[in-house]
Amino acid sequence: MTASPFDLAGKVAVVTGSSRGIGRASAELLAQLGAKVVVSSRKADACQEVVDGIRKTGGDAHVIACNISRRNEVDALIDGTIKHYGHVDALICNAAVNPYYGPLLDITDEAFDKIMGSNVKSNIWLCGKAIPHMAERGGGSVIIISSIGGLRGSTVIGAYGISKAADFSLARSLAGEWGPKKVRVNCIAPGLVKTDFARALWEDEALLKRRTATTPLRRIGEPHEIAGAVAYLVSDASTFMTGQTIVIDGGVTTASV
Repeated sequence: MTASPFDLAGKVAVVTGSSRGIGRASAELLAQLGAKVVVSSRKADACQEVVDGIRKTGGDAHVIACNISRRNEVDALIDGTIKHYGHVDALICNAAVNPYYGPLLDITDEAFDKIMGSNVKSNIWLCGKAIPHMAERGGGSVIIISSIGGLRGSTVIGAYGISKAADFSLARSLAGEWGPKKVRVNCIAPGLVKTDFARALWEDEALLKRRTATTPLRRIGEPHEIAGAVAYLVSDASTFMTGQTIVIDGGVTTASV
C-alpha cells in the first residue's frame, strides 16, 4: 500500500507568525501530520509555548524567533532552520501587520511603508532565502497567507488589502520563475477569522453582525479551518498546483448582497 499523500513525515516546514492564530494552528497540524516544524514569531517565549505543546503530543518542533521586518533576522531564520534540521521543504509566510484602520488617503507614509514592508517585501526576502535551497534539493512548497482583503475594496483596511493583492501577484510570478525547478508557490486567502490579529473586526458587534448576515455559512472562521489548506499545499497531494489562490471565507466573496 502506498503512503498517504497527506503524510508529511520527513518534511521540514518553517511557519512565520506561528505563536498564535492561523500560524499556530498550521504549525500544530503540520507537526501532527509528521512534519518537523520551525515555530517563529518576534517573541521566543510565545513560540516556545507552541513548541512545548507540539512536543507533548509526540511532534518535532524548534523555535527560531524572527521579526520579519528585519532582513538579517529573516536570513537567520532560514539559515537556522537548515542548520538545525538540515533542509527546508516548506515555507509558510503567515506573519503580517496592519497598524492602520481608516480611510486610505489618510494613511501616513510610515504606516503604509510598514504594511508593505512586512506583508510583501518580507515575503520576497523569505522566498529569496528558502526557494533556491528548495530548488537545489529538487523542489518544495511556499504558501503565502494572504486575505480576501486583496480581492475586495475596503473603507477601513485599504492599505492592508493592497499588500494582500500584491501577495497574489508575487505568488504567481514566483510560481512561473521556479516551477521548472519543482518549487510550487501558492496563496491562501482567508476571510474574517477569529484571531487576535483580526480582533478589531470581529469584536465590533455591528460589523460582525453585518458580515455574518452576508456570509453563506453565517459565521466567521476559526484558525484550524485555514490550517487544513496549509497542510494540503505542503503535502504531495498538491504537487500539480502552483500560482493559485485558495479562498477560504465561508462563501462571503460569492454571496450577493
